[in-house]
Amino acid sequence: MTPSTILILIIVYFGTLFYISHRVSKKDSGNDAFFTANKNSKWYLVAFGMIGTALSGVTFISVPGEVGAASGEQFKYFQFVLGNALGFIVITKLLLPLYYRMNLTSIYGYIEHRMGVFSYKTAASIFLISRTISSAFRLYLVVIVLQRFVFDFYHIPFAFTVLISLLLIFSYTYRGGLKTIIITDTLQTFFLVTSVFLTIYFICDRMDLSAISAFEEVKNSNYSKIFFFDDFMGSKFHFIKQILGGMFVTIAMTGLDQDLMQKNLSCKNIGEAQKNMFTFTGIFVVINIFFLSVGALLYIYANKNGIAIPTDLVTGKPRTDLLFPEIALNHLALIPAIVFLLGIIAATFATTDSALTALTTSFCVDFLGMNKAENNHKKNTVKIRHLVHISFSILIFFIILIFNSINDSSVVGMIFKVASYTYGPLLGLYAFGLFQKTRNVNDKLVPIICLLSPFFTYLINENSKTLFGGYVFDNELIVLNGLITYLGLYFTSSRSTTRISF
Repeated sequence: MTPSTILILIIVYFGTLFYISHRVSKKDSGNDAFFTANKNSKWYLVAFGMIGTALSGVTFISVPGEVGAASGEQFKYFQFVLGNALGFIVITKLLLPLYYRMNLTSIYGYIEHRMGVFSYKTAASIFLISRTISSAFRLYLVVIVLQRFVFDFYHIPFAFTVLISLLLIFSYTYRGGLKTIIITDTLQTFFLVTSVFLTIYFICDRMDLSAISAFEEVKNSNYSKIFFFDDFMGSKFHFIKQILGGMFVTIAMTGLDQDLMQKNLSCKNIGEAQKNMFTFTGIFVVINIFFLSVGALLYIYANKNGIAIPTDLVTGKPRTDLLFPEIALNHLALIPAIVFLLGIIAATFATTDSALTALTTSFCVDFLGMNKAENNHKKNTVKIRHLVHISFSILIFFIILIFNSINDSSVVGMIFKVASYTYGPLLGLYAFGLFQKTRNVNDKLVPIICLLSPFFTYLINENSKTLFGGYVFDNELIVLNGLITYLGLYFTSSRSTTRISF
């Protein structure tokens, strides 16, 4: 597949998104449409579109790549996915009813009512920092693929590729916001899901495997081990660690994250929102099985055809997250290459456009108060919202450039490592608010506690082998971070004379 063909495909793809954006936002580009889609989203569109937002290019490339990593990960990620499913159930039954009961635009409004202004601004700030960093990581992944297989051919600098990518996202989201994204993400998720199944079909076809024989091939390979129960203390792959990590990372990164919750809050009522979440959870688990199967088939195909894992052009180290694009774009036919490209673009841009809208919403609502009655009549609020949208685009641009200059590890591992440190305090804040009904926090101390918690978490993680007899943390580190925040809030709080309820 030539770079020119890929470039034409990208132009056609985004031309379609621009057309949808224009049609959706033509009649209504106000703040209500941008922030909440006028509370009129269809639950089945939200459920399907959330697949693309939740998976992202990280799942599309890095998860299949890690199946055959030298560390022996195989299908261990599916343990994490099962933990995700438990987390989604907690969100559906515990957090969504709370958000709907309080009629929130930003979910951090709960913290303001429960704990105070300092706590509220702290929670919103944690989200802004966390989501900006994680969105930059996710977009970085697809940009390095486009750079390597398209823009290097035209001698276009990496920074310019990032800039073009963000300009494309900005151009179809800045007017309609969530109202546009509900529709565009549905289309992008369709491309994502279709590409997964078609990729499996094309690889099996090249190896003359039927569906049943492909299943047996994967099952009998060295890549299909799912459950790891050995060495609880020293192994990061252990079942309990992965389940706990998956569950609490999901509660924090989804249930306490404005991005995915904003889509849920655009449904008409709590019943439709919960129906959406249960449907989404089922699809999410199934589609991840197929992503892991793609990974196993990629390695089987590579071994049979003598295809080496691509190396990083700077460090010279193997990059497992480049194996999928290497095979799809250089070793299969034109149609499989197009399918792959549509899948990765859909996966990554569905995540980034949604995140950019959520970041803009959170800042406008949580820091500029655009949802407050006294600001509804102001004529310049839409213009200010556009400026905020531009500002976050620029911020993500610079973070990607910084990350590109220092990255030396798997993007998947890096994202969840960062999440453990940044989302942990949110977990502690909400846990305290929900389960300590008879205590009031010291509002002014909350920012300090939320800053110190990741610091202490880092120290404990770095010395865990010494402190806990050889224990090694993985994604369950977020539980420790949340617990430290919770204890800090508890010991600096005071008993309330009345029971607090929301």
